[in-house]
Amino acid sequence: MLQRFEGLSIAHAPLQHRPPIPALHVGAALTQLAMYASASLRLPLSENQMKHQLLAALLIGAFAAASPAQNVDSLVSGQVPGLVDTYKGIHSHPELSHHEEHTAGLLAAELRKAGYAVTERVGKYPDASQAYGVVAILQNGPGPRLLIRADMDALPIVEQTNVAYASHVKSRNAAGQEVGVMHACGHDVHVTTLIGTARALATMRSQWHGTLMLIGQPSEETTDGAKAMLADNLYERFGTPDFAIALHDTNELAAGTVAMVSGAAQASSTSVDVTLRGIGGHGAHPQSGKDPIVMAGEFIVQLQTIVSRQEDPSDPAVVTIGTIHGGTRRNIIPNEVKLEITARAFSDKAREIIIDGIRRTAAGVALSAGVPDSLAPIVTVLEGESAPVLFNDPALTAKVKAALLAALGAQNVFDSTRVMESEDFGNFGLEGHKIPTLMFGLGAMDGAKLAEARAAGKSLPGPHNSLFQPVPEPTLRTGVTAMSSAAMALLH
Repeated sequence: MLQRFEGLSIAHAPLQHRPPIPALHVGAALTQLAMYASASLRLPLSENQMKHQLLAALLIGAFAAASPAQNVDSLVSGQVPGLVDTYKGIHSHPELSHHEEHTAGLLAAELRKAGYAVTERVGKYPDASQAYGVVAILQNGPGPRLLIRADMDALPIVEQTNVAYASHVKSRNAAGQEVGVMHACGHDVHVTTLIGTARALATMRSQWHGTLMLIGQPSEETTDGAKAMLADNLYERFGTPDFAIALHDTNELAAGTVAMVSGAAQASSTSVDVTLRGIGGHGAHPQSGKDPIVMAGEFIVQLQTIVSRQEDPSDPAVVTIGTIHGGTRRNIIPNEVKLEITARAFSDKAREIIIDGIRRTAAGVALSAGVPDSLAPIVTVLEGESAPVLFNDPALTAKVKAALLAALGAQNVFDSTRVMESEDFGNFGLEGHKIPTLMFGLGAMDGAKLAEARAAGKSLPGPHNSLFQPVPEPTLRTGVTAMSSAAMALLH
């Protein structure tokens, strides 16, 4: 690719020791270039006339590749139709966490085409299985190393959007149950945006310097994908980044807009499994057993007091029971009931209050039911499926925000507030926020529908909802423009 006017090569005749061409009208610049090229090729103008169109085409290409006035918008516009097709293809073929084989393969292939050195199957899970992580490196001289991450996995949800490219995929989850699979959290947007960003930055190499480290991350939804990649010596193998950035689409913003918050942006996530054990028996003789289903009911109600009566109201926290499984038939008292809990908090203190509260509540319910000590509840904190608070480094946030204000306009860049959703992206920043990180929000909704919903006091379906429906074209256009602009600001 022709990067700049200096050193321009035409038919292996380099233009050496030429004075730099000033910023002139395009026609005047091309005239000067034609004179230089004609001299270098040693062709008199009369002989060159028949080749003028070919030469002009070459010079226009060189000018387009080298012009400092070249902007991200023009590059993105040319990509958008193809990116929309790519997005729809990914959306139609979602894959669950730990199983992102084809999505990872597609991403790796596109990044190779864009000129990146790509490594696949990066990541090791605690069970020693290999993850489908993708790492793509583009070195462009001395300078900072920037990590840009996109997550790839989908959710066990049956899609109900009825769009032409809706997912009809069925799969089996870790428990062996058949489930629908849907990109209900927008990771298809993230992967497609990364592809567009990779192409744009490769094309504009003359306008930045440093090293790009693009990450296709598996298993964000199970919050063990980033940990798996780090456990596979990600930074030892590919270098430690100076910054790490990512985006996430949202139903709270119209397509074409972005938003961010400095400091703590998303809550920590702690996964807890609780097994309440009892003594099974016939449903007609409950006095002969210890009913774990009744215990589970009491446990669920008592659990609500952890946040409302034990936590500091000024320190936000959430405790949600997502699944409960127990029993096989209506007239059988089971031996146990299993519950899966997610807890969210912004402080270590709030997290510990929640974990201690879960343990005490389970033990108290069992004690009040007369369960023997040998059948005490089992409470397991799944550290491998937990995530830290996502912290947006203030200095990094300010720099990226300035770049997005310039690229998108002040009317399209907003300040957001911290949220209780969680992300494992923060793991890339390492413990103690050693590496500055930033995740910003990408609007994905139809502006008119969003305004209508707000006027009615409602929200449009968001992430983890079977009706979540980003608007592809403006969402992808803005995502690529924003991420490319942010990257160039950090690698300038």
